[in-house]
Amino acid sequence: MQLVEVRYWAALRAAAGVDSERVPAGTLAEVLEHLRGKHADSPRFARVLESCSVLLDEQPVGGRDYGEVDVRGGAVVDLLPPFAGGRSADGAGAR
Repeated sequence: MQLVEVRYWAALRAAAGVDSERVPAGTLAEVLEHLRGKHADSPRFARVLESCSVLLDEQPVGGRDYGEVDVRGGAVVDLLPPFAGGRSADGAGAR
């Protein structure tokens, strides 16, 4: 199984309780869904995740459809809450 590294920043790091995790590769939507399931016991994690901007290998994902963004094994996904450089509260956030 190929894995990707997900790095958490600021409030999301606090909600996750770790700096980073390795999860199975797939689409960005699948990676984020895996993280939601892994942290299902933390409503704060889900709330903060919704407001995050996403970088894939240091490149902003922006408004692309997360179901169409391929995250290959070895990639790095950075999840940035608004005050750590992520989207504002009125942004689309992580889907």
